[in-house]
Amino acid sequence: MRGLFVTGTDTEVGKSVVAAVLVATLAARGVRVGAFKPVVTGLDEEPEPGKPADHELLARCAGMAPADVAPLRFGPAVSPHLAGELAGVAIEPGALAEAARRTGAERGTLIAEGVGGLLVPLTSDGYLVRDLAVELGLPLVVVARPGLGTINHTLLTLESARGAGLDVRAVVLSPWPQDPTPMEASNRATIEALGGVEVVELGRVAGFGGAELAAAGSALPLARWLGDDASP
Repeated sequence: MRGLFVTGTDTEVGKSVVAAVLVATLAARGVRVGAFKPVVTGLDEEPEPGKPADHELLARCAGMAPADVAPLRFGPAVSPHLAGELAGVAIEPGALAEAARRTGAERGTLIAEGVGGLLVPLTSDGYLVRDLAVELGLPLVVVARPGLGTINHTLLTLESARGAGLDVRAVVLSPWPQDPTPMEASNRATIEALGGVEVVELGRVAGFGGAELAAAGSALPLARWLGDDASP
C-alpha cells in the first residue's frame, strides 16, 4: 500500500494540520488520495475558530465523507480506549486496519493519521497506535513542536518507532515561525543530528481550505517520502 502514516510526539502538536496538508498537496498534484484516522475523540469540545474537526478537515481535502475517514467518533476529549469504554463500544483493531486498507486500495495512496502519539492505546487491552502503524506498514512522518522540550519528545518517538520496525521518513516541525529563535534552530539541528532523520519545517497555514493547505505543502518532498521519485 502506497502512502504515509502521520504521528505526533504528543497531542495538539499540529498532526492533523500536517496530515491535511499532505492530502491536499497530493490532491492538488492530481494524485487520487484517501485519508484515514482510526478514532476521533473530543467532539464535545468547542472547536478552534475556522478549523473543522480532524476527520472533517481530512475528508474535505480528500473528497470523502467524514464517516469514511474516521470509522469511530466520540465526544469526550480522552484517550480512544477510554472513549470506547465510556460509550460501550468495543474497538476492534482488525476492523480499523481493514478500513484503512480498503481506503488505500480504493484510492491508490493513503494518508493515515494516528491519535496523539505512537504509544496511545486504542483498546483497553493495550493495542497501541504504533501497532496499527506496524500493521499498515506505511512509512512514518513524525510531527513535533519546534519549541522547548521537543528534542526529548521527538527522540523518544523515533526510538519507539524504530524499535517496532517502522520506517521513519521525516520529522516535521510545526508550526515553524518565520523568525525562529536560536533555541528553535538548535532544536531542529539537534533532532536531525541525533535522530539521524530528515527534518523539515512547516509554517502556520493561512487557512483550512484545500488551496491554502496545498500551498503550505508545495515545498515538501512528498515523492521521496512516498518512496516513488517519479510520483507527482
